[in-house]
Amino acid sequence: MKSITEYLYFKTEKKQEFINITAEVERVLTASGIKEGLCLVNAMHITASVFINDDESGLHEDFSLWLEKLAPFDKSKYRHHLTGEDNADAHLKRTIMGREAVVAVTSGKLDFGPWEQIFYGEFDGRRKKRVLVKIIGE
Repeated sequence: MKSITEYLYFKTEKKQEFINITAEVERVLTASGIKEGLCLVNAMHITASVFINDDESGLHEDFSLWLEKLAPFDKSKYRHHLTGEDNADAHLKRTIMGREAVVAVTSGKLDFGPWEQIFYGEFDGRRKKRVLVKIIGE
């Protein structure tokens, strides 16, 4: 059994963005030499997400609109803002979209279903954050 750990770093221009990170995760997998195992991709910040879905711009717009309905950016709405923060909505959006993704590794490739890609979701951007990629296998 072998494992590899690498960190990816992101600093988005906007408060909220979705970034396809599939190619970067595939690069880490190829460098690892692991042919069979599991790949964990984890957002290492409480206002960011990692999730798997389709890379389609209309769907990403739908995610943004849906998330804004569920957890709107409204500084007067949240108790968290009484602490001096202004990102309660980002914490909630992260919880909705998820913290991590795990993908099987088969024959040295990420074993996706049709159209699946890995995304980094940023909900409180414009500062540097990291994503963990850990691959375990043989």
